[in-house]
Amino acid sequence: MDVNTFLSRRRSLATSSGEIAYTEFGTGPAALFVHGAGLSGALWRQVIEELSGTSRCIAVDLPAHGASPARPDMSLTGLAEALAELCGTLGLGQVDVVGNDTGGAVAQVFAGRHPDKIRSLTLTNCECEGNFPAPDFAVIIEQARQGALAPLLAQIAANPETWPTNPLSMGYQYPGRVAADAWRDYLTGIGGTIERARESERLLASLDAADIEAVGGQLRTLEAPALLVWGTADTNFDVKWAYHLRDMIPGAREVVEIDGAKIFFPEERPEDLVPHLRRLWAR
Repeated sequence: MDVNTFLSRRRSLATSSGEIAYTEFGTGPAALFVHGAGLSGALWRQVIEELSGTSRCIAVDLPAHGASPARPDMSLTGLAEALAELCGTLGLGQVDVVGNDTGGAVAQVFAGRHPDKIRSLTLTNCECEGNFPAPDFAVIIEQARQGALAPLLAQIAANPETWPTNPLSMGYQYPGRVAADAWRDYLTGIGGTIERARESERLLASLDAADIEAVGGQLRTLEAPALLVWGTADTNFDVKWAYHLRDMIPGAREVVEIDGAKIFFPEERPEDLVPHLRRLWAR
């Protein structure tokens, strides 16, 4: 699915804590897809194209990303509560949650705080207890806390010729193949104006390991089926962290290693994720 077709279905929803944007395709049991820092729900477009025949697929734009405005609380806990409000306002009941990168950390906090809402949990390369923030991400968070990141975000967003080599490109196996329209949505969503860049900076500065550590006990009692699908070529999220999560979450069934894949493989290599989701969900 091309980016513009996907984005043509993007909608905005009023919740108790503010507006949040999401894109929806398909009918059936609800599946909620959560992207990481710097991207948008468009990360999931190829996966959703394959799964929308049997599932109501909802890709959220986290606050201060994509088309979602910022909100007062953009900590991991605040982002997780934004997911809960989205689910509640849409009347979703239980959902199959799929998270990537920082969105995987948000998904873990959401699952820990709202286990009754989790039908299943799938995590791809992401932060977790003991690895938050990831090494390269820690540098960016520190820049944000110093107020030095926003001008860089705005500069990158304003210069399309730099998009294929922007810092997010390190998360792709083949960054040169990422569609220009995808880069446009991701980068203008976090830095299209200096005001937007300041909001993104505030979100990053709000991220704290304490939020994910606070749900460790709840995750250790989460009985919902869980699956870890992990790219092996990612230097920030070594595959050992997938096995850590498998051993931590009682409902975790297995770790699926995706050879040579990097953080954002759900966009580049959807064929390496979709069959495992189908098997887990058993639609």
